[in-house]
Amino acid sequence: MESVSTDGKRGVAVVSKPDAPGDVHLIDLTTGTLTPITHANPQVSELALSQFRAVTWKSKDGLEVEGMLWLPADYKPATKLPFILAVHGGPAGAWDVSFRGINHVYTGLGWAVLEPNVRGSSSYGDTLLRGNMKDIGGGDYQDLMTGVDKVIADGIADPDHLAIRGWSYGGILGGWTLTQTTRFKAASLGAMVADWASEYAMGFNYDVRLWYIGGTPWESADNYRRQSSYTHIAKVTTPTLLLHGERDTTDTIGQSMMFYQGLRDRGIPTRFVRFPREPHGFREPHHVRIRDAEEISWLMKYARGMDWKAPERKDKDSAEPKKSTDQFVAYLFRIITGPLRLHPAAQACASGAPGCRGPQIAAGGLL
Repeated sequence: MESVSTDGKRGVAVVSKPDAPGDVHLIDLTTGTLTPITHANPQVSELALSQFRAVTWKSKDGLEVEGMLWLPADYKPATKLPFILAVHGGPAGAWDVSFRGINHVYTGLGWAVLEPNVRGSSSYGDTLLRGNMKDIGGGDYQDLMTGVDKVIADGIADPDHLAIRGWSYGGILGGWTLTQTTRFKAASLGAMVADWASEYAMGFNYDVRLWYIGGTPWESADNYRRQSSYTHIAKVTTPTLLLHGERDTTDTIGQSMMFYQGLRDRGIPTRFVRFPREPHGFREPHHVRIRDAEEISWLMKYARGMDWKAPERKDKDSAEPKKSTDQFVAYLFRIITGPLRLHPAAQACASGAPGCRGPQIAAGGLL
């Protein structure tokens, strides 16, 4: 709810659905009636968007877990698909019933996507919210794996073509997952933490003490080491893409650098893309486009053995997106990433100003 009238009878909120981006609605608080005020993206109604459903399963300890499952528009039951496990941030975040453009791009490319609301997620009560307290990488990891087991057992996910993606806590738990299982063929980890001790004081150390680990690095040294994915990096076999903003003060960029260097020294396929000026959540649209294109390309290559390149941007789209999957994805990818507005520093780079740079990519050594 963005605003409420002084008499308490009406409110204004941005309302979104899996097949409709957010629009401003007037809410009658006495009847619950919603009246749309804006219709900002009418073109989306013409697209063949994902099938969407909420699913539940039992975790290893019997806890019921809910997740959001996204499938291609033309999906037929019992068809095995390449699969993406998407881990939300937080950990007190939650996947909700709203529009997520990147999932429509992935399903348009033939993927199934599962978004589990593991223990530690909000929106399900205080008990679940505290469910991974001092146990990060424990029960929450089991919630992920049992979710994957479910979609495989249901005949939806192809166990030979599994990928995992996550940002922030999603990158943290995703990195931990790679140290515990070799079932994933590709991974994309954004704004991750690899080593809890080095994150102390550099990032969100109060949360580390209170929730994830408990105590300081000198009080709980064994736990800080045991629960760090970097400690177990010798077990990782999954080709991994690392993405990070250089001005991230929540999860500092050195964390991704550590994980990247560890994988590289072990000969695991890896790629590290660092974005200038970007904090924990990206702000520059052209960086968002590059980030998403890097991720899609990586997952397609290593989980499916396919080459994929982001479509070129156009001022106007002549393609009819429903005619073919390729046209649909190209069109959708362009509209999801929005207009290519450049940060003033990026505009200077485009004009050839000295000393400026865009995103940097490391695939054979540190930058």
